[in-house]
Amino acid sequence: QVQLVESGGGLVQAGGSLRLSCAASRPTVNTYPMGWFRQAPGKEREFVAAINWNGGNTLYADSVKGRFTISRVKSKNTVYLQMNSLKPEDTANYYCAADPYYEIVRSMAATYWGQGTQVTVSS
Repeated sequence: QVQLVESGGGLVQAGGSLRLSCAASRPTVNTYPMGWFRQAPGKEREFVAAINWNGGNTLYADSVKGRFTISRVKSKNTVYLQMNSLKPEDTANYYCAADPYYEIVRSMAATYWGQGTQVTVSS
């Protein structure tokens, strides 16, 4: 069983930055594509970013393109989400996900999910 643990959330002013981390319990996940999603109160969970197994391919939602960067460090079994120029509408609970297939990790059908970390952006 793979466990994913997110960290790095918090309260930040608009225009600020945060870096989220997602640590996997097993090195097996280093061979999996991984993604970040978010869910704001009263809204559906939405895709934010994804990265393939070797970091050579990334994908972003239009709403975060140019502001967020997804990356991974295999030696740490960890995926990061660097968030810059944060806006109040970025406020949400952020989740990481992992799945053996890149097409699936970009959807809500990923096999493994973390518990989430809250990001709050004040105006």
